[in-house]
Amino acid sequence: MSPRVLFVDDDSHVLQGLRRALRREGYEILCAASAIEALGLLRGGPVDVVVSDQQMPGMPGVEFLAKVREIYPETERIILTGNATVDLAVRAINEGAVSRFITKPCRLEELTATIRQAIERRRLVLETKRLVAIVAEQTEILETLEAESPGITRVERDAEGRVVIDGEAGDLQQLLREVGEQIERAERRLSPPVTAMGPRDQA
Repeated sequence: MSPRVLFVDDDSHVLQGLRRALRREGYEILCAASAIEALGLLRGGPVDVVVSDQQMPGMPGVEFLAKVREIYPETERIILTGNATVDLAVRAINEGAVSRFITKPCRLEELTATIRQAIERRRLVLETKRLVAIVAEQTEILETLEAESPGITRVERDAEGRVVIDGEAGDLQQLLREVGEQIERAERRLSPPVTAMGPRDQA
């Protein structure tokens, strides 16, 4: 699925220009003329990057991006403004946790590179969370095995890092069978129950 980028600006000419400038990037581009409209679009599905103007009626960009941070913390946030001040930059970083603070007019190359970096940063964050979830699940399985058979998850290694196994070949085969049985029992407990379906259910 193409990355989704949302531009928020009350100037329709700016939105049209941004859409034309980035049409070759392969993004799905969404446009909103206000923070309220933008929040409605965000509820419609995940957005990778939000690029917001600061001066907008109803809700300024910093306040809007702070709401985005609260509701959609994984969405990258960029502010684009023609009225840059040190105070505004500090507020944008502290309140909206923006990735970048860009002043108008900006070069297309700068904006394009910034959006690309934001998309990649979001991808890395999501991938990290996915890997952490896998590690947590595997840790739970190992803890279950250890609770049922203390010492089963500990592995001895020699000075060169090779696994040390005591006992004869028959003992090793028995150990492997026991480990397999423990893993099967742990996986059955972690897997959702399957309900049998009759002929009527399958119809």
